[in-house]
Amino acid sequence: MTEPGRTLKSLLDALDESVHGLMAAPRGLGAVVRSVTIAHDGEPLPVGTLAVVPGEEASALADRISDTVAAVAVTGDPGEGAERLRALGLPVLSVDPRLTEKEFADLVRAVLETPGDEPRHRDLFSLAETVATLTGGLVSIEDSAGAVLAYSAAGEGADELRRRTILGRGCPESFLAHLRAWGVNERLAAGEVVEVAERPDLGAERRLVVGILAGDRMLGGIWVQIGGAQRPATAARVLLGAARLAAAHLMRAHGGARSVGGDPAELAVGLLTGAFDTDALARHLGADPATPVSVIALALGGDADGRPWLLERAAETASVYAASYRSDALVIPACGLLYLLMPAPSGNAAPGSWVRDLVTTLRHNLGTPVQAALAGVAPRMSGVPALKKVASRTLDVVRDRPELTVTAFEDVRSSVVLRELIDDLAERPHLRDVRLDDLDEEQYRSLAVYLATFGDVTRAAELLHVHPNTLRHRVRRIRTLTGLDLDDPDQRLLASLTLRARSRGGDPDSAGSPPGHG
Repeated sequence: MTEPGRTLKSLLDALDESVHGLMAAPRGLGAVVRSVTIAHDGEPLPVGTLAVVPGEEASALADRISDTVAAVAVTGDPGEGAERLRALGLPVLSVDPRLTEKEFADLVRAVLETPGDEPRHRDLFSLAETVATLTGGLVSIEDSAGAVLAYSAAGEGADELRRRTILGRGCPESFLAHLRAWGVNERLAAGEVVEVAERPDLGAERRLVVGILAGDRMLGGIWVQIGGAQRPATAARVLLGAARLAAAHLMRAHGGARSVGGDPAELAVGLLTGAFDTDALARHLGADPATPVSVIALALGGDADGRPWLLERAAETASVYAASYRSDALVIPACGLLYLLMPAPSGNAAPGSWVRDLVTTLRHNLGTPVQAALAGVAPRMSGVPALKKVASRTLDVVRDRPELTVTAFEDVRSSVVLRELIDDLAERPHLRDVRLDDLDEEQYRSLAVYLATFGDVTRAAELLHVHPNTLRHRVRRIRTLTGLDLDDPDQRLLASLTLRARSRGGDPDSAGSPPGHG
């Protein structure tokens, strides 16, 4: 299990505008902050703590601080104390001067109390960033009393209400009273996504808000400041999905969700492999093992393999979308792909239009040619491993055709099955037509194109850029060398498969495809 705490970089990302800058970071931002302490005279400083000190006491702190402290945060002007702290080799942060030591320490404590060893989409700060990306707004996540739990990074146009809410760690009472008077809370409790009009007198631009619900219980809300921008068409879906993820997070944090042994992400991978008790794993993860489940796979494409963090970002976005469709959906990164398990009680697969919207969103936000494969519906969770293979095979078939954004297995069944046959031949050489092993590259290519064009000498010669008589001579020579009877349909079929299996080290389709048709 990951040791509790956050790296200094992660902490700075979350604290955002509360930190004005770095006075020093000689060893980088990798130090792990495990607690926050206001550095009073004479009091010990725990190992791994972030020591918060007013500027006028910075020099005194430098006299007694040790290198077991993770970092120092200074409020106000430290004067010559800045140089003395830098000389210690510790990271030194400059705090927003509008904050007191206690206010800043409370902000840090709130971030540290957000679990950092769970999958990123369960981290509220990460969830806020994802919602901000998908809606183009400024996001805050608050509890039922209006206290801020997490928020997205600062952007241009943050209004006075957002600034006061984040720096004060809670929504001002004047705005809460406005919401009560307008009946917003009742609409949120009913599961609506509510648009709250601007209130210049309260320093508030136009906002969208959704309630974070656990049954009839209101756990909090997700707020998006959108100002005068056009409301995104997908905003309601994004907010509803994010609210479901936030509710699961808050119930876990308060002990309201079932605790399971092991990392949930690792357990979920077990559903794909079938190496463990699938029914038991499904129950642990809150899924009904007897319910039909639609299996979808996503490949990020492009150079995503060289940027593994992209899969994490894709998982966050997909989690929000999946939760808006089914609260019990599972999003599982595995083997460089992203798998979505969508319970389908009616037996119907997830709508292709929904998947296409998700792919479009991922392509826009990741900048890679994301593709999706619809493998079908498993009658129960134990059938997922077989469909997982179908999904990955489907993505293999369309990998070189990025214009195909969403592909159903049934649309490429013949290509998928053919690849499996070719794989079997490649792994079991005794099943191949060994008479073709001695063909040179020219003969190999000529026979492959001849068979791919169904014996049309004119067309095959054109593709090979040779005279038809030249190709006829080559085919006669191949017949003589191998004893191959090209008038026998069984021999033609086995020859075609053998030639494809021979090229298994490259593109399995290349041996049987005319030039330009790969």
